[in-house]
Amino acid sequence: MKAAGGSRTAVLVCQGRAVADGLTATGRFADPLAAHLLRGEERRTVEQVRAGKPPASLPDRIDYESVRACATIIVPRVIAIDDALRDHPSPQVVLLGAGLDDRAWRMPELAGSVVFEVDHPASQRDKRERLVGLGQPWVTGPGEITRPAGPAGPAEPVRFVPVDFARDRLGSALAAAGHRADAPTTWIWEGVVPYLTRAEVERTMAVVAGLSAPDSRLIINYQARQVRIAIGQWIARMMHTLARRSSMWVNEPWRSYWTAATMCELLGRHGFTVRRDEDLLAIAERLDTPTSRRNSLRSGRVVVADRPQ
Repeated sequence: MKAAGGSRTAVLVCQGRAVADGLTATGRFADPLAAHLLRGEERRTVEQVRAGKPPASLPDRIDYESVRACATIIVPRVIAIDDALRDHPSPQVVLLGAGLDDRAWRMPELAGSVVFEVDHPASQRDKRERLVGLGQPWVTGPGEITRPAGPAGPAEPVRFVPVDFARDRLGSALAAAGHRADAPTTWIWEGVVPYLTRAEVERTMAVVAGLSAPDSRLIINYQARQVRIAIGQWIARMMHTLARRSSMWVNEPWRSYWTAATMCELLGRHGFTVRRDEDLLAIAERLDTPTSRRNSLRSGRVVVADRPQ
């Protein structure tokens, strides 16, 4: 999933959050930091979408439509995950494949938790550069960037855990960063599972289970198979080829799909009990957010599962 300097998908998701900030699900969704994590051209596309002014050139129009679609899909996904975080406080939070996630800085509820961000080294270098470039008084240290205080006082710095899943051991890397397997953890696995094979998902689940004390929570965003989505991705690849643009569907293809039943079985085998599992369309309809991308919303799902005490 990693392009030079980081993940294109991570940038697209951040652009989607930036588009939705202050415009969609006001009172339930806000992400003012997202736009500041973007670079010039990335932010320009966001401004065009927010203004409803599609560009004339085909390459720029493709970027515009991709970001516009992402903004529709990302809001119910983020709200569902944020809600699952808020209603189950944990002393530790681990983001698997964190990308340009900014929860550690925008959610005061997490100030009392130690936050670990796990991602590919290239993506983490890219993110640290973007954070430092904001000019905020966030003192960087080895593997750490500070974050604002919360209701209970100053928060610990975010602990960056660089992991190349093809070479590195997740458990060892987390232990070296200070993660405690004997304390409850909330795990967030957002926007990553589709890019992994089933075997890779199984291996990661085994590690997560081994590091999850009783009362831990696991929140996973995954994809159910939709024929129309596969056709849409093929069309997107063709459009990128016509526009002479590199397509993320070539460099970052989806490799696994899950049904609610197969995901429940996977979680159960690893000691987790599913609390809820919904598609993004149902969440969007409940929140009264846009549902124009119904097939994409129906394909995306968020499952919340707990390790019993």
